[in-house]
Amino acid sequence: MNMKRLIPFFTALMLFIITATAFYIWGSEDASEPISASVMDDDNMEDSEDNSDSNDNGSNNNVNNSVDGDGSTIDNEITNEIYGSGEINSTIENEIHGENGEVNNSIDNTIEGNGGTVDNNIRNDITGDGNITNNIINNITNNIVSDNGDENGNGNGNGENGNGEENGEENGTDNGNGNGDGNGNGEDVPDQVWGVDSASLTTDEMLACVRENFGDPQVWGRYLGDKEGVSYGLTPEGRDLLHENDIQILVIWNHFEDATGYDKGVSEAEDAIDMARDFGVPEGVALFANVEPIYPIDSGFLLGWYETLQDSEYEAGVYGIFSPDEELYVAFETAAEENENILEDYYVWTASPYHGITTEENAPDYNPEAPEGATLAGWQYGIDAEACNIDTVWFEGEALDVFW
Repeated sequence: MNMKRLIPFFTALMLFIITATAFYIWGSEDASEPISASVMDDDNMEDSEDNSDSNDNGSNNNVNNSVDGDGSTIDNEITNEIYGSGEINSTIENEIHGENGEVNNSIDNTIEGNGGTVDNNIRNDITGDGNITNNIINNITNNIVSDNGDENGNGNGNGENGNGEENGEENGTDNGNGNGDGNGNGEDVPDQVWGVDSASLTTDEMLACVRENFGDPQVWGRYLGDKEGVSYGLTPEGRDLLHENDIQILVIWNHFEDATGYDKGVSEAEDAIDMARDFGVPEGVALFANVEPIYPIDSGFLLGWYETLQDSEYEAGVYGIFSPDEELYVAFETAAEENENILEDYYVWTASPYHGITTEENAPDYNPEAPEGATLAGWQYGIDAEACNIDTVWFEGEALDVFW
């Protein structure tokens, strides 16, 4: 036998054995080995009393994990300490593609000084069943602004999210709600909650007037910016007062009187977005275009407002009398025919039918009018109370996530 003829055969056999062995070793690795990320930042440890005017410190942390495999675990820990004025931005993004994943996130921030800002954002996405634990601790003194965004996604809806904690001292904090899991504490979402809206400044006296004469509002509608002779805009003091009393804010935009044309809808939305950003309205909050019954309205305006907001960090909403014989009702239905997403993503706050001002205890049964299939934010059933200058409203529990 000619041995030279067997050389290709033996060569192919050896390559096959080597390849099979490599695949066996690679496939036997443990895909569930935890992935850990730890960031510790300790800036300028001098006394803040001596350096709060001169130190401008910053800490930016970004952690991004993506894991394929069942039983995977991701552990992230970020610790920041700043003494003096400064800014902390922490972002964690986790993705696990597999069953029985586990994500543990911990952010611990300390700022002692004036003019500090804390911005925490966590996004978790597990495609299968899994557990998620988020711990956020902000130890902050003096005048600090804290904004925590928390978004958790689980393909089969079996994840767990808990242990969010925020601590503020001395001059207080302003905590943004973001567009995370608004009911992540496990509480049931109410069908409706009672509240008010007002064109007047939100003060201690106004809040006391409403509580003494009408009830305990869970949501309060307020305007962005002043409109001369019509409404006073929300102030930082009014915002803080409402949040300190666990009252959410429905954000209203009313700086127009002609609601016709796509370009007009776009320009009004752009102005509203700019003012919302300047005022610190967090992402995920809906901005409601205020369409009074005397305003001309068409579907183009509603489309321009909606599509511009959809391309921003905010959600789109519209207020008005949604009676079938009103132009607004017809314009909305026409817009929904042109963009099929409008019924699902456009929040409708209707003032129809009119019932009249009542106390919370005597509020009518929930019976709003709106285009069929529309996503409701609430029903303003009474306007122009003689006491307190408010309107009375039933708000949808499912819409609480888009209020501030």
